[in-house]
Amino acid sequence: MAFDAFALILTMLGLGMLFARLRALPDNSAEVLNRVVLLVCLPAAVLTYVPRLVLDASLVGLMATPWLLMLVTVALVSLATRVFGFARDVHAVLLICVALANSSFIGYPMVRALLGDHALPYAVVYDQFGTFVLLSTFGLYVIARYSGDTPPTARQVLARIAGFPPLWALLFALTLMPEQPPAWIGAGLKQLADAMLPLVMLAVGLSIRLRLSRGELTPLGIGLLLKLVLMPALALPIAWAFGLQGAMLQVNVLESAMPTMITAAALAISHRLAPRLAAAMVGYGILLSLLTLPAWVWVLESVERTG
Repeated sequence: MAFDAFALILTMLGLGMLFARLRALPDNSAEVLNRVVLLVCLPAAVLTYVPRLVLDASLVGLMATPWLLMLVTVALVSLATRVFGFARDVHAVLLICVALANSSFIGYPMVRALLGDHALPYAVVYDQFGTFVLLSTFGLYVIARYSGDTPPTARQVLARIAGFPPLWALLFALTLMPEQPPAWIGAGLKQLADAMLPLVMLAVGLSIRLRLSRGELTPLGIGLLLKLVLMPALALPIAWAFGLQGAMLQVNVLESAMPTMITAAALAISHRLAPRLAAAMVGYGILLSLLTLPAWVWVLESVERTG
């Protein structure tokens, strides 16, 4: 990772935690920042980097990996629940917090910082066709099933997908956006995309929660082990099976190693499904990922050298 990007991540994360402790910003500041990222920075990043993407069959591996890891998650979390006797709400939180990675808000800037601009289009494919659709289908189903709500209809799922701004940016980028837009447009989009990293880490610092009772340490440990270690470890042979190489293989593993999706945890918390565990999966996951993500890059570089 470039030192300047790493320093910026730690600085903005620390500032967010400091501002939260001092109550220097309004209580909804993290939510507002996340909305800015969702509505402005993410679409700008998609429009900047996706037009450079060459569409071919090799991208299927990037799209399929999150779905295959979701199936593994269901099996392993079910086994852990049976062995340790986890409560129903803990089981639900582990399902969505392990299966759903933060492959956009944190994934895009971290992939860019760790691998470079050339890798970002592949991160968009992994996120938009994998993680985001998983959230809108598997994630909503788990929340509905374990919170007692009515499971979402196909129409509701499609409406949620259609209302996601980065998806419209993706469709535009794949069909109409030129690879080299006019300089003033390209420069503006690049500046908006560059703002994503500091805004995301500031929002994370403002909202991060680390408090947990002793009884929740076991599911937290299992969840973090699955999310940050086992999922990326499984993503590597999956990438090989699909014939992924170079940047595509690296992105496939690195996106699978991202911490828990903040939106997934927020859904669990809003439905009163083990809220402290869900918040801890996000908080501890983000902090630990600052160590595990560079470690996975080192592993990938070692595999390339020996291969």
